[in-house]
Amino acid sequence: MPVAVGVAIILALVGLGGWLGYRVHQDRQVQAQRSLYVQVARQTAINLTTISYTEVDADIKRVLDSATGAFHDEFQNRSQPFVEVVKKVQSKSEGTIAEAGLLSYTHGQAQVLVAVSVKTSMGAAPADQEPRHWRMRLTVDKTGDSAKVSNVEFVP
Repeated sequence: MPVAVGVAIILALVGLGGWLGYRVHQDRQVQAQRSLYVQVARQTAINLTTISYTEVDADIKRVLDSATGAFHDEFQNRSQPFVEVVKKVQSKSEGTIAEAGLLSYTHGQAQVLVAVSVKTSMGAAPADQEPRHWRMRLTVDKTGDSAKVSNVEFVP
């Protein structure tokens, strides 16, 4: 009888240990996915707000590489007139992230709010203008092992 009780206790402890290990693994996977969504949103916000007339083609490519769906198509369709204006006025903008946080999350998509500060200069205009502060809500979709932005909204 004592042997049977000992075996039952050992089996219960092994089962409990296995279940706890599985839960920890699941939690780490969820946290990694959430971190990926926030990181992709942060980088895309930087890409959207850091554009220089001297490297505008590479800057546009960076945005398109991190985009998917309707956002990708719309940005691609509007990029050529944008490039022409940026080059014409010799625009340079540099974005920095003030804060970013996860608004909502599902297994395949997240909404991320990003606060960005953007310094802009244009050709002959003085370079010491005050930065503009924007908030963007980015929809990030899981695409295979990575994630890409499918929508960007500017929010008040």
